[in-house]
Amino acid sequence: MTPEFFAALGPILAAEPLLYIVGGVILGIVAGATPGLTGAMGIALMLPLTYYIDSKLALILLVSMYVGAISGGLLPATLLRIPGTPASIMTTFDGYPMARDGRPGRALGIGITASFVGGVISWLFLAGLSPPLARFALRFGPFEYFSMTLMALMLIAAVTEGSLMRGIVSGFLGLVAALPGLDPVSGEMRLTFGFHQLAGGFQPLPVLIGIFAVSQILLMAGEGAPVTERVTTGFSRMFMTLADWRRQAVNLVRSSVVGTWIGIVPGIGANIGSIVAYTLAKSASRTPDRFGKGSEEGIVASETANNATVAGALIPLITMGVPGSVVDAILLGALVIHNIQPGPLLFRNEPDLVYGLIWAVLVANVVMLALMLAGIRIFGRLATIPKALLNPVLLVMCCVGTFAAANRHFDLWIMLGFGLLGYVLQRCRVPLGPFVIAYILAPLLEKNLRSGLMMSAGSYEPLITRPISATFLAIALVTLVYAVVSEVRAARSGR
Repeated sequence: MTPEFFAALGPILAAEPLLYIVGGVILGIVAGATPGLTGAMGIALMLPLTYYIDSKLALILLVSMYVGAISGGLLPATLLRIPGTPASIMTTFDGYPMARDGRPGRALGIGITASFVGGVISWLFLAGLSPPLARFALRFGPFEYFSMTLMALMLIAAVTEGSLMRGIVSGFLGLVAALPGLDPVSGEMRLTFGFHQLAGGFQPLPVLIGIFAVSQILLMAGEGAPVTERVTTGFSRMFMTLADWRRQAVNLVRSSVVGTWIGIVPGIGANIGSIVAYTLAKSASRTPDRFGKGSEEGIVASETANNATVAGALIPLITMGVPGSVVDAILLGALVIHNIQPGPLLFRNEPDLVYGLIWAVLVANVVMLALMLAGIRIFGRLATIPKALLNPVLLVMCCVGTFAAANRHFDLWIMLGFGLLGYVLQRCRVPLGPFVIAYILAPLLEKNLRSGLMMSAGSYEPLITRPISATFLAIALVTLVYAVVSEVRAARSGR
């Protein structure tokens, strides 16, 4: 860690950045604690507002929302057995039974503390691994970036929820959505279909708001209100004792490491991180029969891991420009909107921004701990907001934010079009993650491949003769083969 790294902490603790961190964490908790809203949707809705503030402050706000949203999902998962975010699904298994058993404060207190510990341990990896990874990535040329991006897309398609074919279809549609507009190499217009508004392609903002926000609003509008039994929040035994810390120490560290490294792998996400950590905790527990019935170990494993994936997923984003999760794909879109190119040169060209962002993650976790412990009763009520009241407000926010960004009515049609597409995809159980990440990464994929071919006089040979590029391609191939074999075996076994 360099002197520049430690020097970046002071500006983050100034009044204005700290205000954005607190505001971002609060907005994130609100998004995570409101079933159906999710962190991705909340961040997408906030994107238009970032047009009018400083780039560094905008990124601090969005990253703080990310931290708050993952943590906020704990509240409805524990009090209503409704995961506020997909990452909180495993928390419902033990959080809700524990709350029903008369210990809601205990369940929430352990979950919030575990969230904080997971965030801090993963932050150590973010701060320690990012600079050396960025220096390593400086060796990359166009072929390495192309192979790495292809590997990321293959990993995303292979490990995403649902079948491999659905993941590939979703990713392919995302690649297609990135094609209209100006050719990055020849400068010619393509696939604009006579609409001059498509000269710059489908802009990230209306696409992201449509895919994440409008599609979710449509889904919520078609669903009935879930039948839930609300648990009254109490504060008894909320804080972990020294004996609790000793008993959960191995679980906390193990789940943090698992969540961090799963977060680093592109496309897997916080929900998979919490599942793996939960499974490991159960297998290592002396009382595995308690899992699913109100086990404190289960809550600790789930909440530690899903929060650890936040900082873990930021590592490939800021060092190589590859999003580690769907939310990171939105953050990558925010970087593009603010004319910031993520990757290894970010550490050299804008060290204040990247180091400030890293420190903001740690400060956001501290703020999250304080706000969640202090405002459990208030935030817990968000889970009961009727969707009939929530949906119209969200739809108006989508329209106003999309139009205000560029003052174009055409963008509203793009937003609605992609909203309908997202709705259809989700109804067909096609995941949105591969679509969004492929849409964001497609320009990088095309630009680097064509730049590399121009350097090699049209030869594809450097893709396999350059060691780093060949390694990425080999990983992509192994991932594809493994996914196909696993799917064939599952089909033969009838599962």
